[in-house]
Amino acid sequence: MGRDQESIQRDIEKSREGLVSSVDQLAIKLSPKRLADNAKTTARGKLDRPAVKYPLIGAGVLVGLLLLRKLWR
Repeated sequence: MGRDQESIQRDIEKSREGLVSSVDQLAIKLSPKRLADNAKTTARGKLDRPAVKYPLIGAGVLVGLLLLRKLWR
């Protein structure tokens, strides 16, 4: 025995509402601003660690000194 038309219609509406909710959640999760903020937070967190921060500072100073040396010669 088949299902009645109202039952099928209710199931379709429930599925549609679930799909709309899922798409809305994905839109929020994958928004470019949110992705950029997450990437910035992650990068800043990694760069604030001393094991990364101080070698980068040292490399920057070295590059700066090499540039100055090249300019003075």
